Amino acid sequence: MTIQLYEDRPAGRHAAVPHGSLLRRVYAPRAFDALAFSMSTYAMPLLVLATTDSARLTGLAFALEWIPRVAAFGLAGDLVDRRGAAVVFFLASLARAVVVAAGAVALILLPRGTAETVVVMALAAGTGTLTQFSFIANEAVGAIVSRRTDTQAHKVQAVLIGIDQTATLTGPALGGVLLLAGPTRMLVVLGVLSCLAAALALQTPPTPLRGSGRQNKRPEAGVTAGWRTLRSLPALGCLVAALSISNLALGLLQSASPIIVVERFGLSPAAVGTLWSAAAASTLLAVAVCRFALGRLGLWGVGAVCSTIASAACLALAQAPTYFAYVVLMALFMAGDGGLTVVLRTLRSLLIPAAVFGSTLSLTILLLLLPFPVAGVLVAVTPPWALGHVIAVCAALQAVALGLAFLRLRTDPVLRASGKPEQATA
Repeated sequence: MTIQLYEDRPAGRHAAVPHGSLLRRVYAPRAFDALAFSMSTYAMPLLVLATTDSARLTGLAFALEWIPRVAAFGLAGDLVDRRGAAVVFFLASLARAVVVAAGAVALILLPRGTAETVVVMALAAGTGTLTQFSFIANEAVGAIVSRRTDTQAHKVQAVLIGIDQTATLTGPALGGVLLLAGPTRMLVVLGVLSCLAAALALQTPPTPLRGSGRQNKRPEAGVTAGWRTLRSLPALGCLVAALSISNLALGLLQSASPIIVVERFGLSPAAVGTLWSAAAASTLLAVAVCRFALGRLGLWGVGAVCSTIASAACLALAQAPTYFAYVVLMALFMAGDGGLTVVLRTLRSLLIPAAVFGSTLSLTILLLLLPFPVAGVLVAVTPPWALGHVIAVCAALQAVALGLAFLRLRTDPVLRASGKPEQATA
């Protein structure tokens, strides 16, 4: 039996992207925007702390940065589907550069005090929102290119995830170093990265527009189209549901690890940085391995192995006796999670119709992010001595969810295929 996946290879301007142009038209714009994304996410709260000397305002800035991001998912996906990823990417990157430049000038001219605080808080919210628009646009470009290249989709997705993880590893460190030289210098670099991303944005491959065809004169709203599409793709819906529960464990570990490292193991906050650096390195390694393993084991095989590793490591993390054991187990957990990310993003690029990709992507990301604030609340209401028990419960939920999902998907022809974008056979 042969199952044809959603294809998008019309002639003309939507033709296949030559492999040699991927670096210039896809990977380079993605790299600049990913580094700006990372600095906006991790360095902006540091900017608030450096200018206000207030931990409370720093936490508030983090919330102000993420609340608009979550709210922007539906609008960003809808705009990408209606106007095209290249246009949204260009306008979002350019607007971010303008906002950052205005903020830098304001910080130079304004005296320290309430006005400066308002500026940096507005910067946190503005850059966070605009960054989300460029991220959704980049994801749409990556998915379309995965279908049109002459290689397998999972290889393109592995490169894109590697770019994102490298930016996650370097962005916070770069922002922190630049802040030592002054907030204005950090904002200047962020503005330059945004300008470079905008300059390269318009040469990214075009994406199909929803409602541009004769058969779709009355396109649905973004959220409605995304929800309808996700419901029509049971394999993707099942995986997203399982990974949403898995992200509760991930969010809990991200929130609780600083407390565990400092209070349980008696180490300095610098040890927390070492922990996440090791985790990021293991994720990069896992993505590189999955790029080749998918060609042999297929999406289901790699997903099953990675879910087993992540679940076992998370269960063991609750009882880690030493800091070294905690670092090793966290690295294994993040490696398994990185492999599952490759599976998810490859499956998204293969299954979601191009004309509603932005809307459906926005919905899936929103579902995957919802557990993170829940995890933060759990950490806030749990005494430090009981965090291990809460982690164990979440790890058990993760293991059950991932186990049931891959048992359900064990006969799915798409996941059984070896990451081939053309078709899946069963």
